[in-house]
Amino acid sequence: MAYYIGVDVGGTNIACGVVNENCEIIARSKVKTNTRDKDNAPPEYAVVLEEIKRAVRIACEEAGISPSAAETIGIGCPGICNQTTGVVEYSNNLGFLNVPLKADMESEFKIPVYLENDANAAAFGEFVAGAAKGANSAVVITLGTGVGSGIVVDGKIYRGSNFAGGEIGHTVIVMDGLPCTCGRRGCFEAYSSATGLVRMTTQASELNPESLMTKMIREDGKVSARTAYKAMKQGDPVGKAVTDQYIKYLSCGIANVINTFQPDILCIGGGVCNEGDALLVPLKAAVAEQIYSKHSAKNTDIVICKLGNDAGIIGAAMLFKS
Repeated sequence: MAYYIGVDVGGTNIACGVVNENCEIIARSKVKTNTRDKDNAPPEYAVVLEEIKRAVRIACEEAGISPSAAETIGIGCPGICNQTTGVVEYSNNLGFLNVPLKADMESEFKIPVYLENDANAAAFGEFVAGAAKGANSAVVITLGTGVGSGIVVDGKIYRGSNFAGGEIGHTVIVMDGLPCTCGRRGCFEAYSSATGLVRMTTQASELNPESLMTKMIREDGKVSARTAYKAMKQGDPVGKAVTDQYIKYLSCGIANVINTFQPDILCIGGGVCNEGDALLVPLKAAVAEQIYSKHSAKNTDIVICKLGNDAGIIGAAMLFKS
């Protein structure tokens, strides 16, 4: 049995897994990234590098193998990752600027290392072992704090000419709309992320203080991306208005993606997808009205991701195939 090591580097944690040739995680580890000090400044690259190495050693120890016994190490890292040079050219979350992550890991473990953007790695995980398994082309969109995305065409990750391709979250769906963290206004991410849904829920609650949704917020003591859906399911018209508006924005962005790429399958992930059919059924109906190919014999299937947080580990481990 061959083994592959996958590392998912996040802003808070570094998750690592030893993955077999059937894309099964047989051992795993998680360590803190330690990305910020008490003054909220990013650490030295060397600090994060040592934590990545430690995560690899712990996972391999759990698997009962030495790191050098694995075939490859794959790393999914936030930011612009140059696969040709193995350099993380820029990562805002980690404070990286032109760091030689591939070379440093190969020097330590003496096996081939593959480097990829973390969202691309997670998308590849769904492609090789999750909801998009068996497809020829796929787009994976994650609705979290932002909108992460990855594109796979003919079995290969689409990276763009400068390794920064596939940033679907930063395409505009509302011209001159809400400000986005990227500096633009009206981005898909600003409206369709879990953060955007929380903002819409909060605003609707403030305008409707007597609504069931507002009562639920007071009882829970917080607003989450699921609050409006919980209220909608209990017959609250304010909750339904919020979820309808959310679907309107989400369907616009997804229809844009389908009109551009026409993938075999489009997978959506993130906590809001736990709503299942309450999200998926109206979303599919709204997208169907907006796609250019609506009269085609074959259209993109929209499904919910299967691998959850394991997608990044599995996708990273399988990067040698990408």
